[in-house]
Amino acid sequence: MLNKIEVTGNKDTRSGFGDGILEAARKNENIVALTADLAGSLKLGGFMKEFPERFFQVGIAEANMMGMAAGLTIGGKIPYTTTFANFSTGRVYDQIRQSIAYSNKNVKICASHAGLTLGEDGATHQILEDIGMMKMLPGMTVIVPADYNQTKAATKAIAEYEGPVYLRFGRPVWPIFTKEEDFVIGKAQILNEGTDVTIFACGHLVWKAVEAARILEEKGISAELINIHTIKPLDTAAVIASITKTKCAVTAEEHNIFGGLGDSIAHVASKSLPIPIEYVGTKDTFGESGKPTELLTKYGLDTSDIVAAAEKVIARK
Repeated sequence: MLNKIEVTGNKDTRSGFGDGILEAARKNENIVALTADLAGSLKLGGFMKEFPERFFQVGIAEANMMGMAAGLTIGGKIPYTTTFANFSTGRVYDQIRQSIAYSNKNVKICASHAGLTLGEDGATHQILEDIGMMKMLPGMTVIVPADYNQTKAATKAIAEYEGPVYLRFGRPVWPIFTKEEDFVIGKAQILNEGTDVTIFACGHLVWKAVEAARILEEKGISAELINIHTIKPLDTAAVIASITKTKCAVTAEEHNIFGGLGDSIAHVASKSLPIPIEYVGTKDTFGESGKPTELLTKYGLDTSDIVAAAEKVIARK
């Protein structure tokens, strides 16, 4: 199956969001967009031009934006809030918990520029704790798509999905290798079947995992590659089915190893089938300013790190 994974282009995932919300809004008049002074960064130009009456610029007032979004749902609107991931979560966690999650409001929290690949803006903007923060909120759905196509598909799908959603995507241009029609909320995407090790990945690290699986294949190692685009609700059936076969796993994410995808996989394994697991992610650290790809390498989130983790965990079986 690896040879069937083809790169069809290169585009940033945030553009997938911008194109997705425009298509969704054309089909559903209740969709509205709010932004905290970052319309350009979130690629909302098309939406603003076509639906100016459904666009709200709240300024640099993220907490107010979350409160407004919660209120808009009472009138039947489907608000998409937009800003950087750091400001979508860390700055407004109290408002999300109290005004959105607690009352199960139908707000779509759309967060761009997540993780190390935000790049030159540095540690203050490169949030690496947000998946953990959001998945711990009762009733919150957490989605981390892999590329432009999947982000576009997810942006459209959450409009029809009842309840609060955290949609996390990024800034850099990245390979496009998925198909929109393959995305289903809560259903893991099996990109390659294997028998020696399972690699679970999300977001930008899915492509790194594809590269790693190809290198492992050349070494005679059969890697099962699964794109966990929906962190919560997790596709536990797919996780258990895979680790039952391979008996070991690697998790790869652009996030702290504490509280993210890795811990979700380990939680399932500990209850159903304890296995050795190696985590690829940031090791309890903040980021720094730098070029996105160089930061992934420095912090141990590159292709070679996934390969090394796979070889290490196989030896632990």
